[in-house]
Amino acid sequence: MVLETPGPAEAHPLVRREDVPAQPGPGEVRLRVEACGVCRTDLHVVEGDLPPQANAIVPGHEIVGRVEACGDGAAGLMGKRVGVAWLHRSCGDCRFCRAFRENLCLTPVFTGWHVPGGYAETCTAPSEFVYPLPEDVPARELAPLLCAGIIGYRAVRRTEVQSGQRLGLYGFGGSAHIAIQVARHFGCEVYVFTRGRKHRELAEALGAVFVGDATERPPRPLDAAVLFAPAGELVPVALENLDRGGVLAIAGIHLSPVPVLDYARHLFQERSLRSVTANTRSDGRALLALAREIPIRTRTQLYPLADANRALVDLKQGRVDGAAVLEAPRYESVSSVKQAALNRGEA
Repeated sequence: MVLETPGPAEAHPLVRREDVPAQPGPGEVRLRVEACGVCRTDLHVVEGDLPPQANAIVPGHEIVGRVEACGDGAAGLMGKRVGVAWLHRSCGDCRFCRAFRENLCLTPVFTGWHVPGGYAETCTAPSEFVYPLPEDVPARELAPLLCAGIIGYRAVRRTEVQSGQRLGLYGFGGSAHIAIQVARHFGCEVYVFTRGRKHRELAEALGAVFVGDATERPPRPLDAAVLFAPAGELVPVALENLDRGGVLAIAGIHLSPVPVLDYARHLFQERSLRSVTANTRSDGRALLALAREIPIRTRTQLYPLADANRALVDLKQGRVDGAAVLEAPRYESVSSVKQAALNRGEA
């Protein structure tokens, strides 16, 4: 499903195209895609909020698949189940990469924005940037972890919230419904601000101690908060609800304009405002380990790959309960006999 010209999701800008699968280059692998999550960042790419980085692009960066072809140097992954996330690769040499801050790389490449992503039956990725995934969890449950989960985890960590403290979540979609599970595992009280009835019900089911509209004041000041909704007008609202020394982290890659802030009301008493930019591979590994330990349960709404446009519209209009996931057509790319041999290292 290819984006040739950005436009409103309601106009169904993705078009179906039949292409020959790309051959993986040195150090790359090609995946037979099982499932791909539908992230709000995909919506920003499709609608042009994020300027196009290619003439035509396949969106999608929450990819679960199995390696079916390997370039030179990547043969050890043949037949393995892996995940591909937003950070396709970093340069590895700039001052940020050398400081283990590859999310701030000066020349990053992002999946589904710069290079083709997972709204397809196959995709390629650098072997050093894929994540090993368990075999015993359905692909639809794993897919949201690869961006919604990773970014939600990083956003929570950016707030520096501690066990026993109060954390607010503004917006309750694919990322927040994972972040609440992480925060509760860390021992936090979670306060959720969202409009949708289904979102409120899910927040309550996942253990929120307070659920209300973004305009409502929490019963007690918050020690920290994460803004998941791409709504700049909520920045002063969230800051005003913070206790002294509180931190607000903005989790999205795109945000509508932020109103003028009043220093005394919104920032004084050492309240802080922080952004979240992409992720590091260590974030991904940490989140996936936590997902196993907690364990994290993702709520998903499944769509066939050919219905990617409909999934984006549902996401935009708040009709997705949890996270939307595209399911690729199911067929075997290698025989079961050959697959077994590959897993044993005999082929």
